[in-house]
Amino acid sequence: MTAALSRTARLVLVTPEGSLIGCLPPIPVRTPYWQDISPVVEAARAHFGIDLIVLRLLETEILGSSGGEVTYLAEAPASFDSSAHPVAPWHGVLADHSLRLPYAKPGGPTADLQWAEAILQRHGFARAGEPMQIRTWNLSSIWRIPLASRNAWLKVVPPFFAHEGALLERLCGQRVPRLIGHDGCRSLLDEVPGEDLYVADLTTHLAMVDLLVEIQAAWMNRTEELSAIGLRDYTGNLQSELELLLELRADELLPADKAVLENFLGQLPARLRKIEECGPGSTLVHGDFHPGNLRGDGTRLTLIDWGDSGIGNPLLDQSAFLERVRERDIPEVRQHWANRWRQTIAGCDPERAAELIRPIASAHRAVQYQMFLDNIEPSERVYHHSDPADWLHQTALDFEAERSS
Repeated sequence: MTAALSRTARLVLVTPEGSLIGCLPPIPVRTPYWQDISPVVEAARAHFGIDLIVLRLLETEILGSSGGEVTYLAEAPASFDSSAHPVAPWHGVLADHSLRLPYAKPGGPTADLQWAEAILQRHGFARAGEPMQIRTWNLSSIWRIPLASRNAWLKVVPPFFAHEGALLERLCGQRVPRLIGHDGCRSLLDEVPGEDLYVADLTTHLAMVDLLVEIQAAWMNRTEELSAIGLRDYTGNLQSELELLLELRADELLPADKAVLENFLGQLPARLRKIEECGPGSTLVHGDFHPGNLRGDGTRLTLIDWGDSGIGNPLLDQSAFLERVRERDIPEVRQHWANRWRQTIAGCDPERAAELIRPIASAHRAVQYQMFLDNIEPSERVYHHSDPADWLHQTALDFEAERSS
């Protein structure tokens, strides 16, 4: 790990009831990514001999999502003795915030684990060890719970992702994580065999496309069911959402981008009509379809992480996937994708739909990141602070590239 990517964690401690204890000295952490919490817990155990629950981000030394000195709020065990540890006073403010997530508050993760324990008992599972905190940030809290022969995974999400559990329930039998139980923002998932496939060969990439198309084809003409469980239409309000976003982010945009985006907005209704004419039609959109969100063990692929899912043309999922495919493989992946949809929906024009959708997919990502920022507390906005403007810029690039081709 280079010095630029090293992470140091400062831990501000509170009791399970939320009373401030103080701050521990900074400790090195073996991974740079701020939301990667298991190494923070491991480092606290190694340096101080205590088991903590990390609640949320308080401060960062730099902007971004990795590296530098990071200050977390952590819940100490009830038995914690501050006189036996190098605890110093901390003079920051721990004011409440209306957007704070339950799992970012003292006692919140414990309540989540108690819920998971009750679900496991109801299904006849017994824990084989202590739960392990894996991740926490503004988009999820994830715990691994050891069972006798495998692990269960507790995932808790913000309200804007709360449809994930209900969706997985309806996707039962498809190649998605098996749901043990869900309740609102909480989901308890069975272990998915294999590893995350951030690095995969062409054959595997084609199989990933097959998996997605198979799921999406099964949800054609069923969008009312998706809407009923809370999935949003990706493009239904895109015009007004983009207009508001351009106004909000005007100071962060290049003048040339503003002009291009205004032109894009003016043509958006006609573009959406053309896409509808191309097909394949509205269905389930994964929303974050890339190789790293598929797990495989050499025999089976599973598509995970459905929090960003929505309703729209299935080709909306293509551009994010192609960003992670080797450049030499992109033409074959794109052609395979089109062939699969042409075989599935007679008369559709998936190549043209994909061309028209590319700037729309980027525009949606700009809107989506702004939605995150609007619904998370200030200290956690650092993860996404530049994303809306960055994706507006990409929208302009996509639109211009299309017009000059």
